[in-house]
Amino acid sequence: MSEATVLHDRRDGYSVISLNRPDRLNSFNRQQHAELRAALEECATSTEIRAVVLTGQGRGFCAGQDLSDVDDMGGDRPDLGKTLHDNYNPLIRSMRAMPKPIICAVNGVAAGAGANIALAGDIVIAARSARFIQAFAKIALIPDAGGTYWLTHLLGEARAKALALTAQPLSAEDAANWGLIWKAVDDDKLMAEAISLAEGFAAGPTHAYGLTKQAIQAASTNTLDEQLELERRLQREAGMSDDYKEGVKAFLEKRPANYRKA
Repeated sequence: MSEATVLHDRRDGYSVISLNRPDRLNSFNRQQHAELRAALEECATSTEIRAVVLTGQGRGFCAGQDLSDVDDMGGDRPDLGKTLHDNYNPLIRSMRAMPKPIICAVNGVAAGAGANIALAGDIVIAARSARFIQAFAKIALIPDAGGTYWLTHLLGEARAKALALTAQPLSAEDAANWGLIWKAVDDDKLMAEAISLAEGFAAGPTHAYGLTKQAIQAASTNTLDEQLELERRLQREAGMSDDYKEGVKAFLEKRPANYRKA
């Protein structure tokens, strides 16, 4: 059997998923795509897992597609639209549809599709040494895996075009200051920060987190009226939940809430 390209560490209430091709800067091949999507699917459906930390093994988060894997790439004129259709687009959709928080802990370089997979997370924390690189222009491609969407919506057209066309690295500090990610932390504190968040989410109102993700992700394309209607519908659902009943009871009794599992 080939070595696992994704490590899935199931912990009390959350999972740590690590891309595991460190000799290739965790760049994607077909096996890694399949294993990551399987791990995410397990997290999405498990009642025991209430949050996910996604990170990379070794000195990088992910360098995108493994261009040296000729079999996966399909020759010198590959159908990259099919590659996106079969692999990257379903991956991004599964991350965004996950009804639980995903924390991306970017431990080093995040380049090409690797950068955009990181940006698909709900909370992105990066080590100060990390770099985000829209490397596509260097090989005559366009940003994919949601890259044109994340950059434009989070940074605006001017910065989106500059990062995409120049392929210049963006430091973790600048990414945080620009609003592309949540924050940059010292390298040796990265995983502790991510784990602390995951532990907090694991004890929190999982159903409400999923509804919150749904509402915020819809806001970029909804009109105000559409968003108000979505908030009304989702808040009705949240207010009828056992978690809301427990949250109010705990608040009135001045004690921590004991939310049910996902």
